[in-house]
Amino acid sequence: MKKMLMFFLCAVMFAASSPVADAAPSVYGSTGMIMNPSADVLREGQFSLGYFHFQDKTSGTLEFNLADRLEVGVARVQHDDRGVDSVFNAKYSLLSETLVAPGLSVGAETGIHGEQSSLFAVASKGLPLGLRLHAGVGNGRFDGAFAGLEKTWNPVGTVTGNNVFPATTLLVEFDGRRMNYGARLAILPGLKVSAGWQDHHFYTGIMFTK
Repeated sequence: MKKMLMFFLCAVMFAASSPVADAAPSVYGSTGMIMNPSADVLREGQFSLGYFHFQDKTSGTLEFNLADRLEVGVARVQHDDRGVDSVFNAKYSLLSETLVAPGLSVGAETGIHGEQSSLFAVASKGLPLGLRLHAGVGNGRFDGAFAGLEKTWNPVGTVTGNNVFPATTLLVEFDGRRMNYGARLAILPGLKVSAGWQDHHFYTGIMFTK
């Protein structure tokens, strides 16, 4: 209850108008937030790369659009205390987001060398005041319900139509076990750097989506 209260208090802090942020990889590969996937999938011809550095692990990701509405990829997570997790992921968009209805996707993460596997369903929807909500359910590492909010400030984008410096997206999520907080700063179209707190530890990251 305390964690969910913190989640909704952070939502109030993010109230202001902004466009939806461009897709970017999460720590386990799928486009989304920090640890959580969103309902978004890479469009035809797109791919993304990501690298994250934590106090106790690093993660490298590769995602690409395999077919219409289908995103696939792999993440290699190197833990300081228990070796490497190699995770194949796939996400399929069932419904695209509209003005009145959320987008909906289903997905899976499967350990290539026997690591924990997870299934999930997630919905994403733009809200008033420029917020965007992602909420879903899953097993495995998700441990039930998960949710997140994002908010982008993009003063230059109102003129250019692109997410370029200094466009910044603030992220807050509950990943099924803990609260995570982060920010993504656009450097060039498609290129972002990120930083924040995951499981009470500071992290940094860099990601590119083409």
